[in-house]
Amino acid sequence: MKKTILGLCLISTLYSYAQKLEIIPLGVYGGGIESNLSCYLIGVEESQSYIALDAGTIRAGIEKTIEHRTFNTTTENILQNYIKGYFISHGHLDHLSGLIINSPDDSRKPIYGLPFVIDVFKNNYFRNSSWANFGSEGEKPIIGKYQYKALSPYQTFELENTSLTAEVFELSHVNPQKSSAILVRNNDEYILYFGDTGADRVEKTDNLNKIWEYIAPLIQNKNLHTILIEVSFPNLQPENKLYGHLTPNLLQEELTKLDHLSNHSLEGINIVITHLKPKGDQIKIIKQELESNNPFKVNYIFPEQGKKIPL
Repeated sequence: MKKTILGLCLISTLYSYAQKLEIIPLGVYGGGIESNLSCYLIGVEESQSYIALDAGTIRAGIEKTIEHRTFNTTTENILQNYIKGYFISHGHLDHLSGLIINSPDDSRKPIYGLPFVIDVFKNNYFRNSSWANFGSEGEKPIIGKYQYKALSPYQTFELENTSLTAEVFELSHVNPQKSSAILVRNNDEYILYFGDTGADRVEKTDNLNKIWEYIAPLIQNKNLHTILIEVSFPNLQPENKLYGHLTPNLLQEELTKLDHLSNHSLEGINIVITHLKPKGDQIKIIKQELESNNPFKVNYIFPEQGKKIPL
């Protein structure tokens, strides 16, 4: 009997250890199609516990996951029970409108963000003149369905009702406007997600370089295998009209710094391209520009709404 129990415990431990982080996009574009805007669920495989990284589109994306058989349950169950909370990178509508619209049907859960993000909810969205206050602070009456969790950069915190921890970093999105990134951890595995960001040289900041310095050891040690980062425009877009976004050339410029800091360890790392703007043939051009200039041999991934990203 003791041997049986010991064996079951060992199998359970090994199974738990083998479970990896997974990413399921509920929305992938950076504007133009309101039913497919930035939102990525991240969680441990088969846990049914996810944090939404941004929330531009929720319900339409959930319905796509059911259509593609990524999930086999109801829209309401995923919204209310699978999604345990939201990390919002910045206050633009294409990164949070799905949360607001679906708030009457959602369940009680936290909203994580740097203080400037929480202020946007309190001062702009969850106000009686625009929407009922589903937050935990601000204009009365306060419904309190969402608990604001104001974060500090570089400080580890737990993502409630999951096995995950995380840290956040500040970004520049048309300096002096801000955005943010989040580094999610499960045991010794990490995934890094960026909200909208411009390149350091264009934004005249060093926000990205600070992040590259921070994560370089994780890449060298093969703990961080996936980065989700935006490329909104093709290379023809003038730098003075990027409005806090990246092009393939600018992403390459930033990856060059990261490759140097990580002792040339980027080969094989997954770079998930987010926030593509679906105007004309821009997406096709961006894909061609990225894939034709890939000196570090990274694995570019272009996510599809509702389909689990192959990592």
